Amino acid sequence: MIAKRTIRRWLRQSAMLAAGGALLAACAAPAPTGPQGARGTPEGCAADKLADDALVGKPEAEAIGLLQGCAWRLGERDGQQFPGTMDYNPQRRTLGVKAGKVVWVRRG
Repeated sequence: MIAKRTIRRWLRQSAMLAAGGALLAACAAPAPTGPQGARGTPEGCAADKLADDALVGKPEAEAIGLLQGCAWRLGERDGQQFPGTMDYNPQRRTLGVKAGKVVWVRRG
């Protein structure tokens, strides 16, 4: 017969493992895509021909497609903010996305 003490220890350890698993699952959310502070590519940035306001209102995927070769990062998506760097890069665009559409664009 298993002692009650052993059962309690097993239940406590199981609860802690379950809580740890839930914590790890929360951390496994998809990371934002993009160069996240890169200076862009030598081929250049096609979006430089557009005003930054031209990206506002576009679906996220379309805006990212236009930003190929550009320095950009995702600053916020549906209220969740993503970490950024404090260095100033006038070529880099930071995007805010809500419900799959770009709602703001900032430089720097």
